Amino acid sequence: MGIKENCRNELRAAVRQLSDRCLYSASKWAAEQLVGIEQDPAKYTPSHTRFQRGSSSIRRRFRTATEAAFTSTPAAGVSHVATPTVPEDDNEAIDSDFYLLAKSYFDCREYRRATHVLRDQTGKKAVFLRCYALFLAGEKRKEEEMIELEGPLGKSDVVNLELVSIERELSALRKNGSIDSFGLYLYGLVLKQKGSDNLARTVLVDSVNSYPWNWSAWSELQLLCTTAETLNSLNLNNHWMKDFFLANAYQELRMHSESLVKYENLQGTFSFSNYIQAQIAKAQYSLREFEQVEVIFEELLRNDPYRIEDMDMYSNVLYAKECFSALSYLAHRVFLTDKYRPESCCIIGNYYSLKGQHEKSVMYFRRALKLNKNYLSAWTLMGHEYVEMKNTPAAVDAYRRAVDINPCDYRAWYGLGQAYEMMGMPFYALHYFKKSVFLQPNDSRLWIAMAQCFETEQLHMLEEAIKCYRRAANCNDREAIALHQLAKLHAELGRSEEAAFYYKKDLEIMEAEEREGPNLVEALMFLARYYKAQKRFEDAEVYCTRLLDYSGPEKETAKSLLRGIRYEMDVEHLPP
Repeated sequence: MGIKENCRNELRAAVRQLSDRCLYSASKWAAEQLVGIEQDPAKYTPSHTRFQRGSSSIRRRFRTATEAAFTSTPAAGVSHVATPTVPEDDNEAIDSDFYLLAKSYFDCREYRRATHVLRDQTGKKAVFLRCYALFLAGEKRKEEEMIELEGPLGKSDVVNLELVSIERELSALRKNGSIDSFGLYLYGLVLKQKGSDNLARTVLVDSVNSYPWNWSAWSELQLLCTTAETLNSLNLNNHWMKDFFLANAYQELRMHSESLVKYENLQGTFSFSNYIQAQIAKAQYSLREFEQVEVIFEELLRNDPYRIEDMDMYSNVLYAKECFSALSYLAHRVFLTDKYRPESCCIIGNYYSLKGQHEKSVMYFRRALKLNKNYLSAWTLMGHEYVEMKNTPAAVDAYRRAVDINPCDYRAWYGLGQAYEMMGMPFYALHYFKKSVFLQPNDSRLWIAMAQCFETEQLHMLEEAIKCYRRAANCNDREAIALHQLAKLHAELGRSEEAAFYYKKDLEIMEAEEREGPNLVEALMFLARYYKAQKRFEDAEVYCTRLLDYSGPEKETAKSLLRGIRYEMDVEHLPP
């Protein structure tokens, strides 16, 4: 049996089993990957094969030494390894009628009724559903208490009061070996909430090794892998689901090239997976390759017009490119699909932000947070809006809430730096900028922000600023700020040769991109004077002549320089 057929059979069984245990998110993920497997090429017309291997708009160019370093997945597809036997449903010691009643209560969100119905059942399937229902009942009560005590966006120390009893029961079951992979998943979830991260990792690894098709377990495990060292220390079985996990983990650890290689290999089998395409777009978004990201999302929406997952990232791209009409269309589309999704609220918030209606934008970001208080993008974007509104205390609070949720969110640290810089506190700003560049060292904007902080009157650390601008110039500075600032700082420090080098480099880029403006004039003026001082009159004359095309004081200065250059050239040619 081929790899694709193996994956297909395993996923079909997983969809049924995960759904039967009320793990609906994991069941949906498995079903999406199931239809992402290429079924019968003869059934697909060219209009349905937009994500086939080799598509010029999607395929990446990461065919370098990076790929050789990550060879757990062959280039043709997923890992060629033996997979665990798909477990049979557990029917021992369980009254199926009671289980069906409990599941019906669960589906109606009557969690405590479901728990009560299964109170005397001892089968693994019943024990899991009873404990899971009790866990969700505790989560539901926790959310209610948070709203009652401090409002929907307020901070609160409320905890799930059911965690202790669930942990006690699952721990005992694990010790006597009567717990299955689903029970281990729930046990790991409880341990994670209680802060026992090391034991939670061990338990979740046992869960995915015994039943690798539960994506929810992999996702919880990924959240506990905050460093590459932790990720590499996991004792995971070599199954094709591990490749999905590693690709996602690399992405969260900002190893975007490695993640792209993994997803490209997975496309060998899951040729029609929208999930994989969205993850590729996410990695390219982190690499600021907005053109590629836009192409992928346009095609995703053509294939899945009611999709809302990840569309907030698409709205960020449209916002960055100032595509008013496209963002308006996307906002209208998600509003009609489901306006009470956090992603929908963020997209609409981005739309109003682009229109300059910051108060309305904040209203929608706050609405997103009412729907999901841990929605990271909403906290960060709301902080940006408060910065635009010059409400720095509110911006600082929003950014702090974002870093509380995810300390690895470089955008929130950068936002904190900006807020403190606005308040005239460069030492604090510098601290937060350093955190942001540590997390995202290849983003030129962060290095430029830190350099400008070093340039402030309170710090005036020009040598440190120069180092930051150099890093920015080496990180594909699309805003074309770093080279110009390097030239200006070297000129200010009296280093004419270094200043001329950077002005010339900046000038070459401006010419290549056909950019005009004061920076171009400044570079021409400096180089004209520099080469005149160096008695390289021909070079100086070239730059002066170019300045004559401009109106204003620079034209008169250029004429004066030309007269001086010609006079000195004549003097040089006089006989001794």
